[in-house]
Amino acid sequence: MRIGITTFCLDRTVHPVRLAREVEDRGFESLWYPEHSHIPASRRTPWPGSLDGEPLPDDYWRMHDQFNALSMAGAVTTTLRLGTSVLLLGQRDPIWTAKQVASLDHLTGGRVELGIGFGWNREEQENHGYPWADRRAMVREKLLAMQALWTEDEASFTGEHVRFDRAWALPKPLQQPHPPIHLGGGWGPRLFEAIVEYGDGWMPISARPSLARRIAPLHEAAERAGRDPATIAVSVFGATTDPAGLEQLASEGVTRAVLTLPYEDVDVVLPLLDEWAPLATRFHEVEAR
Repeated sequence: MRIGITTFCLDRTVHPVRLAREVEDRGFESLWYPEHSHIPASRRTPWPGSLDGEPLPDDYWRMHDQFNALSMAGAVTTTLRLGTSVLLLGQRDPIWTAKQVASLDHLTGGRVELGIGFGWNREEQENHGYPWADRRAMVREKLLAMQALWTEDEASFTGEHVRFDRAWALPKPLQQPHPPIHLGGGWGPRLFEAIVEYGDGWMPISARPSLARRIAPLHEAAERAGRDPATIAVSVFGATTDPAGLEQLASEGVTRAVLTLPYEDVDVVLPLLDEWAPLATRFHEVEAR
């Protein structure tokens, strides 16, 4: 099991160049950044992170562009995997997004991990001109269209939400057939069916020391579709930092545990990275055996 880091990249947090170097130097496998293009001030959609009706923190509308931040991180590292946690594909143009992903993967030597989310902020997506009710169907078509652009010499796509005639799109991603695609979400039949159809992994958010009861139905969905469950990675975000809990997750087949840094500057972040660094070393050594 590999150990990664996720956090928000804000105008008041550690610069991605500094953070990427510190994360890689301590042996962590990956760095993941989320995205929000903006947050509509109407705030009609409740914040899913609220337990008791707390307002949405302003961190959510202070994010740097995800691909700019990951590009800077990739430019100053050599082995660090660069992930989106998550990319909100429902509100994005798939052709431009395919180009951004392919370029980042090509320029960084094939280090992109593509985490995709269906989103939670209805009005944010609608501001981009995409209907909220169709988001799952749109994400599916956009991903399939992007896969065509990444893998075919002359790609075309005809769907209900995405259509384009024969097109050239180069450079292709360095990773073949394309960077790993991880779908975010809690758990349930619709999500697991989507992962089995067009994903390479599942990325739940959970601090639990065990996910066995939730991984089992994912594997069952894969078997029903004739897919080997071993081909589906499980990357747990917001993972426990307890060594025993991480050992348990690894024994259940979790392939990556991603630890969440607070959205703070170096005085808070670096001591935590120092504290967690032995975990990265410990599980890297176990995987290498």
